[in-house]
Amino acid sequence: MDLTSPWVPPSEDESRTPRSSPTARSPMRCVRLLLGCTSAAELLGTVLAEGPGWITGEGSALYLLDSAGMLRLTASHGLPDWTHERYSIVDPAGDLPAAMALRLRRPYLLSPEHTSVDYPNKNAGMGTGMVAVITLPMVVDERPVGVLALALAHRGTVPRRDLDVLETIGEACAHRLSHLLDHADARIPQDPAGAPPDGAGSLPAGLAHPMLSLAVRAAGHGAFERDLVTGESYWDAAAFRVTGQPATADGSAPELDRIVHPEDLPDVQAALAESLTTGGWYRIGYRVLRGGGRVARIEETGEVMLDVHGRPVRVAGLLSDRGQGRGREHPGQQAGQQPEEQATPAGARTALLLALTRSLSRAVTVRDVTTAVTDVARPAFGAASIVLDLVDEGRLLPVSHTVYGGPRRTELTRLADLSENVMQHALTRSAPLFSEPGPDRGRHGPLTPASWAVLPLVASGRQVGSCLITFSAERAFGREDRTLYSAFAGILAQSLERARLYDTHHHRATELQRAMLPRTLPRLPGIASAARYLPSTEGMQIGGDWYDLLRLPDGRIGLVIGDVQGHNAEATAVMGQLRSGLRAYATDGHDPAATLARTSRLLTELDTDLFATCLFLALDPADGALTAARAGHPAPVRIADGRAVELDLPGGPPLGVDPGQPYPLTVGRLAVGETLLVYTDGLVEDREEDYDESVQRMLGGLELWARQTGPTRVGAAPALERLADLLTLNVTERRSRPDDVALLLLHRTSPLP
Repeated sequence: MDLTSPWVPPSEDESRTPRSSPTARSPMRCVRLLLGCTSAAELLGTVLAEGPGWITGEGSALYLLDSAGMLRLTASHGLPDWTHERYSIVDPAGDLPAAMALRLRRPYLLSPEHTSVDYPNKNAGMGTGMVAVITLPMVVDERPVGVLALALAHRGTVPRRDLDVLETIGEACAHRLSHLLDHADARIPQDPAGAPPDGAGSLPAGLAHPMLSLAVRAAGHGAFERDLVTGESYWDAAAFRVTGQPATADGSAPELDRIVHPEDLPDVQAALAESLTTGGWYRIGYRVLRGGGRVARIEETGEVMLDVHGRPVRVAGLLSDRGQGRGREHPGQQAGQQPEEQATPAGARTALLLALTRSLSRAVTVRDVTTAVTDVARPAFGAASIVLDLVDEGRLLPVSHTVYGGPRRTELTRLADLSENVMQHALTRSAPLFSEPGPDRGRHGPLTPASWAVLPLVASGRQVGSCLITFSAERAFGREDRTLYSAFAGILAQSLERARLYDTHHHRATELQRAMLPRTLPRLPGIASAARYLPSTEGMQIGGDWYDLLRLPDGRIGLVIGDVQGHNAEATAVMGQLRSGLRAYATDGHDPAATLARTSRLLTELDTDLFATCLFLALDPADGALTAARAGHPAPVRIADGRAVELDLPGGPPLGVDPGQPYPLTVGRLAVGETLLVYTDGLVEDREEDYDESVQRMLGGLELWARQTGPTRVGAAPALERLADLLTLNVTERRSRPDDVALLLLHRTSPLP
């Protein structure tokens, strides 16, 4: 099971500070919060949420030593499904990083050049640009506890100061886990042979299902945990007693609709949908059905836990028995309040639809819609899975694997293939289809769901797609249920139609800007080059980043990169005019300083209030003579002899700010074998990190590339292409990209006569 980084606020005061706020982060605060965590998963979540911003989160894991002396994967974030199957247990005597760190009793670092996107799957190839991975041994008083593995945004060698912070975090986790393990061991009853009870596994139960440890503080209450990633749900023994349900061998909880009174189920689903949308603490009161037709009142108090990306991943809390009776308490009623006016089932279903509508209304792209379906709709309906197809040129195509999720992704993909005909049939009929309970259910094989609903998605009279909702337990769909799902289909169809329109506009805008950039770079003697452009991922408007590689008079070469203020059609139009004007001035023979001065005056003559930053360098490939001027743009970077440094290039104001201001001209030289990088600030800007620190981190990565895979090792052209991929891959790993990214690389391969 993927224990995906949940955490619990240690106190009311600290919970007021958003955990994702960069200003709230500090190593000391992180350590203080770690010492108050109650589980392995909470520890990992706290490290990712409160640790330094250069801990990326994706690909992080926490291993604990089990009773057999093996490292067992206990909590993780951002690991692909196959790693849970292949590396859920690691032999400490092996050669994997977790084993090496534990044996050596020191941090074990893998640089980006030693990892791959699918690390540790070595067949995928090495050095494809994954961020660095460090494994920290967790040892207390010479007693090994486990290993903490973290992915880092370091492009090169990890600085000593950062390594000290990581070791401190690892030690805090080790001491807290050691304390939790000791106390958990004391709570587990042992049989005469000294083994844990059946179903407890080789780890203490409080860590095997970490949030269940919350229940020990409330005698007589039952504890529950729902994994929203896998759809699995667990109860402890007290929870089964409170609800009057027969206990299962593995602690798996029954389906929600099997225990909640039918009249209360819509209320519970609506409250759950609202909590999944907002996250945080909640309280729900409802009735459950016990044996012999008895009805009991239950109060459920819990928390919806969000991952580092703000998506709900886990629900955990307590179940308490509030006595038997026929009275009905409205979900969300706080303890001590008088019973509120009872909500009707129709009103509860309306509340559920409103909660789902609010969640879908926040979705901008099609991927956002599928995320909302996964995070809110699927658990609110109590569904095992949702398969979503969109109409594309008359065919139904899976929209995204986002809605599949969990360790059963392969089976669900096959389920999507098997359901293609019935989904097409429902769309053709423009009417939903529902399974009917009967003795022959499941006769078509193990992939056939116990119950299902197929919803045609039609918006404004236009077929948008089809949605398959499956359930693991057999159920009958009454008239009210069918009405509810049909209404949900309409809401989902409208959201998808709006999101597809947004995606289409964003794609066209991006293609327009790409069309205004060079299709290819010219092949120049004695020079190798590479360029990349990435549009912003926020908003549908296009930006004003551009680059150019020019043939100048007398055989010189011009490198140009610029960034027009704003993200709209005007910025792109101004970018096109500036690019054309600068090219004309440069090819007329003006040096970089004069070219920028003329381009600045051109911008002031245009009917716009925008300004632009720009960098222009002219290189003579014969002798490497370099002249350059800068207008408020990031300085270029020279990569040579295993070092990467910013050129000392005095600059002037951005273009269009002060048209009378001259720009200083800098003269230098680029030797054979040296590389230049020019870029826009979107390459290094990160909302969670200081700009200067981001630049230094990039310089460290460039030095690593120069030492290990530079042009002298693999050739200039392939080395530059690989470096461009690495730089842009590091950008795409960020949670969002608020700005466009453009970069241009140039390497001097040989002198010319």
